[in-house]
Amino acid sequence: MEESFVQAAASLAGQGFGRPVHGSIRPSELRALGLEPSQVVDFSASISPLGPPAGLWEVLQKVDLTTYPDPENLALREELSRQLGTPEETILVGNGSTEIIHLLARAFLSPATGEAAKSALLLTPTYGEYVGACRLAGASIFNCNANFQPEAASPFSWDMEDVAEHIAAQRATLTFVCNPNNPTGVYLDEHAIGLLAEAADEAGGLLVVDEAYVNFVADRWDSLPLAGGPPVVILRSMTKDYALTGLRLGYAVASPEVIGRLASFQPDWSVNSLAQAAGLHALRDDSYLARAREAVQRSKKMLTKRLNESGYQVLPSPANFLLVEVGDGRMMREQLLRRGLVVRDCASFGLPAHIRIGIRPEPDCIKLAEGMGELRENP
Repeated sequence: MEESFVQAAASLAGQGFGRPVHGSIRPSELRALGLEPSQVVDFSASISPLGPPAGLWEVLQKVDLTTYPDPENLALREELSRQLGTPEETILVGNGSTEIIHLLARAFLSPATGEAAKSALLLTPTYGEYVGACRLAGASIFNCNANFQPEAASPFSWDMEDVAEHIAAQRATLTFVCNPNNPTGVYLDEHAIGLLAEAADEAGGLLVVDEAYVNFVADRWDSLPLAGGPPVVILRSMTKDYALTGLRLGYAVASPEVIGRLASFQPDWSVNSLAQAAGLHALRDDSYLARAREAVQRSKKMLTKRLNESGYQVLPSPANFLLVEVGDGRMMREQLLRRGLVVRDCASFGLPAHIRIGIRPEPDCIKLAEGMGELRENP
């Protein structure tokens, strides 16, 4: 990685702040096209294709909305502790894992009065909320951009020793790595994450491993033992795992010291009673995640095959989404939207030629494959 690139990335902290771009359907956009939400199929959000766990509505109807939520999320943390095999004091529940990303930035990056700006290092291209949270905290931001080799078995890759050197050189207070990565699907192995954890520890910082999509990976390795020591924070998204998108629910696993510091910055009642009840119900459905993985693998295999046959380049991904080169991602999104199909264009990731497709049930994926095939034949 060239030093000039790292220096240029650092200047991002001084630019004007704009909200990160996310997937999902914008109601204003649908109105302009004369479409109702019920008329579109959303592939722009990467969540479980099964929908919320069975029986959830009955559980939510029993929640007493006249009482405040438990600010400590005690019952949910107890259940997570039981299932993950890690003590309750190592778990923090948040209003989606995105809230915890912002808590990390506030707790560890915001400089004291007269103190120099702290630094954050991001493995890019990646989820835009990392840079958003770090900018709000006033941090200096450094990007380690992946090498892109289109014909390689894994087109996006980082030199981990190089990244580790930059963690040390910049004395990064926080290093963010999304694993598997959004949007490229790159899934780093235990050795690579361990190398970054060692570098973060030596720099006196934290390695934040965002595993929002890891429960959809068929051959996962167990990262939770790494969170037993100070340098590593593991993030998980129950929003994505259980299709609880409208409720927002996530958690962090880290040392008691890190969790205690995050909790001191978290507002009371940030996780509402409905989300807490939904999380408990979801965790008690022992077969849900296995069924979700099977559904993802089945739809993804079919969709990959059909898109490849239509002439698109589909990048390999172990997660519940695909990155697809289409030439002009924004145009493809607009053309599909007119057909009632919503994908994520990847211009905000610095990949304007690509779209990201969240995996949905097979009938929906067939519809998308047919639509993209027709656009390929009749641009």
